[in-house]
Amino acid sequence: MEGKEAARVGYPKCSLNYMEIHLTSLLSSGYGHYLYQNTFFRYEGEWKDGKKHGYGKLLFKDGSYYEGEFVDGEIIGRGQRYWASSGNTYSGQFVLGELQGHGIMKYKDGGKYEGEFSHGVREGHGSLIDKNGQVYKGSFHENKKHGVGQMTFNNGDKYEGDWILDQRQGHGVLHSADGSTYKGQWRNGVFNGQGLMIHCSGTIYDGLWINGYPASMSFVLGERDISWIKLSGPPLPAAQE
Repeated sequence: MEGKEAARVGYPKCSLNYMEIHLTSLLSSGYGHYLYQNTFFRYEGEWKDGKKHGYGKLLFKDGSYYEGEFVDGEIIGRGQRYWASSGNTYSGQFVLGELQGHGIMKYKDGGKYEGEFSHGVREGHGSLIDKNGQVYKGSFHENKKHGVGQMTFNNGDKYEGDWILDQRQGHGVLHSADGSTYKGQWRNGVFNGQGLMIHCSGTIYDGLWINGYPASMSFVLGERDISWIKLSGPPLPAAQE
């Protein structure tokens, strides 16, 4: 709503005495500039019936801005948003000023997300490259990896399966860079529950895992023999987060 806020229009820069006028009296339609009464916001762009409508740029005093489409005074359509406080930049769809629909977010730390947004957060299907170069493709909920997705870690490991709030949880398959493979249940990012590990050494373990460790008594199939062994050493490796 523009309401009673005053505007400063484009008088020549040599004149320091800008006239404050009501928006509807001089910027009814066409192109114009508008300085909000609190001076934190400034708009440059198209108007229709006294409202921001068409293409324009809304600038913030801290250096942030939105540039793109407006409808009846609201940020609706395609545009670009820059946040000075974080250094992040978003290009994509907006509804009533919020990130809504498909878009691309580039983070100051070097990360990048491309996919679906809802009410300003990652929601739905998308692809995320984090600051370390790790790549996740899959479902998101409330900004977190959630649902089914696959991730390639910077150490070369690859995981495909279930996620709950950024943690590998449910059923999934891990292909380690050393050639080992784990297929089974996960909880809080580690092997937990029933799972099959085929280690790069040729050792096979098919059984119960507890917090990343095989159960204390385990049935192991070696390349040449079958034996019961007591597992007291460190767990077989899981992928690093």
